[in-house]
Amino acid sequence: QVQLVESGGGLVQAGDSLRLSCTASGSNFSRRPMGWFRQAPGKEREFVASISWSGGNTYYGDSVKGRFSASRDNAENTVYLQMNSLQPDDTAVYYCAAGGVFSDSRKGYHYWGQGTQVTVSS
Repeated sequence: QVQLVESGGGLVQAGDSLRLSCTASGSNFSRRPMGWFRQAPGKEREFVASISWSGGNTYYGDSVKGRFSASRDNAENTVYLQMNSLQPDDTAVYYCAAGGVFSDSRKGYHYWGQGTQVTVSS
């Protein structure tokens, strides 16, 4: 069983940066791929980023490539999402997920956090 808690969301202006954190507890964190997804009002949950269990491989959704980066610190049971050049379209609830496979699909993940709100004003 894995429990995930996101933090770091908030209200920022367009062009600003935020770093989200996701701290995990439970079994075998260091062997699990991790993902970030987001969901804006009226929209489906969207893939943002994934990172392999070693941290050596990352993959990003088209809408955030070049602006967002994922990393992880297995010693601290934590994954991060660095978000730069934020725009109003990035406004959403951001969710951390733990998976059994390295994937950009929701079906690749078995555990989900409760989300953290990111709001970007123009």
